[in-house]
Amino acid sequence: MMTLPTAPNTMRSRHPLVAAAALATLFALRVDAQQQPITRTIERLDPALDALVPPNATIEQLADGFDWTEGPVWRRDARGGHLLFSDIPKNTIYRWKAGEGISVWLRPAGYAGPTPAGRELGSNGLTLDAHGALVMADHGNRQVARVNDSLFTKVTLADRYEGKRLNSPNDLVYRSNGDLYFTDPPYGLDGLNDSRVKELPFNGVYRLKPDGTLTLLTRDLTFPNGLAFSPDERTLYVAVSDPERAVWMAYDVAADGTLARGRVFFDATALAKQGKPGLPDGMKVDRAGNLFATGPGGILVLSPQGKHLGTIAMGQPTANCAWGDDGSTLYITSNHQLLRLRLSTKGPGF
Repeated sequence: MMTLPTAPNTMRSRHPLVAAAALATLFALRVDAQQQPITRTIERLDPALDALVPPNATIEQLADGFDWTEGPVWRRDARGGHLLFSDIPKNTIYRWKAGEGISVWLRPAGYAGPTPAGRELGSNGLTLDAHGALVMADHGNRQVARVNDSLFTKVTLADRYEGKRLNSPNDLVYRSNGDLYFTDPPYGLDGLNDSRVKELPFNGVYRLKPDGTLTLLTRDLTFPNGLAFSPDERTLYVAVSDPERAVWMAYDVAADGTLARGRVFFDATALAKQGKPGLPDGMKVDRAGNLFATGPGGILVLSPQGKHLGTIAMGQPTANCAWGDDGSTLYITSNHQLLRLRLSTKGPGF
């Protein structure tokens, strides 16, 4: 396992001066303490959606005033749990907890060097390892890293493939055997694919084993983004956030963890070209294998067979979602907002 140092001062503890700055920032965030419902549209295309999204379902706005929210992950704690999520442009990971609202959990969450190193400096996707430690797609530092909560320091898990720097890891998901799968598009780099600092000639999907072995699984996707496993872990879904080919791919997961038989699971290119806001991005799968996939128009609900059951229409680009509470709450990071929706289904592991 690689433990190369990150940029100087990449992590900072919650020192009083940092806390004061964080408090000032929080005053700029408009937090809806009453969690009043906001008006959104749930587009029902198939009666099967009613078993997943109740007819009276209402989206609640928890907070707004962010720049671009991403990567939500639910962490259980002694008092139920809390949500962590990234604001990439603000280079911050925020914490939300019922009854407490928003607080700064980590800043800077990504790059902390003296001069900007890319177009997006903060953390992106977040997940938890088997021990409950936060693992991040450290977008700004072009690495995958684990956070040591007690010291608020990072351990680099992967930052190079065959000696070349990764582009800007975007999203990540663990398999139950401890293998970590992640995507590596160029969104964190100035100029994207034409960036002068881009070292790899492709945008890959990778597997990182617990012993540190990094394997390239596919280099064929233009802009790989969010990813999720089916409940039985036999299928890996990968979002492709390409406006010319806005699709979700499905891959068979072989016994050795590699990918085979890649095929288009759902094609949303027509929706993107109609001007629906957003592109395929983060996603989550429920216990029954239905996908809640952020994409053109909001959150597309797709059956395990790839049928479009309906859309939780957000009215703005929506980046990601996460199961929380008792497993029936879907927390949503959408543009400059944090929201949630109670469902009739549950996420795996609850």
